[in-house]
Amino acid sequence: MFNVPMTGEFIAFFILSVIIICGAVLMVSFTKVVHMVVSLAAVFIGIAGLFILLQAEFLAFVQVLIYAGSVSILMIFGIMMTKHQDAEAEKSKPLQEVLAGVGALALFGMLFYAIRQTEFPEAQAFTGGDNNVMEIGKQLFTTYVIPFELVSVLLTVAFIGAIAVAKKEAE
Repeated sequence: MFNVPMTGEFIAFFILSVIIICGAVLMVSFTKVVHMVVSLAAVFIGIAGLFILLQAEFLAFVQVLIYAGSVSILMIFGIMMTKHQDAEAEKSKPLQEVLAGVGALALFGMLFYAIRQTEFPEAQAFTGGDNNVMEIGKQLFTTYVIPFELVSVLLTVAFIGAIAVAKKEAE
């Protein structure tokens, strides 16, 4: 049915895909928010692995640094700093669960059919050079240095504002 050579790249793609899918399913299945954040971090790390397979090392690094690291830690801090009241768990609604399952299977079927019927063009070779991280760095610090510095100032102002708001609530 599928003529896919069993290469190391294919096996890595399969393993990373399983990690991403399992993490996403666990993210929406867990009831404790901390467990959800850990599952989301697994998804982010799996996506970083896919970026490495695509030879986009800079994107993989940024994915791990910003999403898997910073966003996950920020979410955990947000959870720890807010007050939570124990709410009763919602009762199971079997009709909604069945309808959601049927809808998910229908969506999967449509996507599977669309992917199988699509003729994808041949992949083009990457011509950006041997070291794409160096090229991105050169562009970032020459052509785009002003926007880069403006973003750093904006993030600093937002951080100071968040501290001011947090101090005001503490008093």
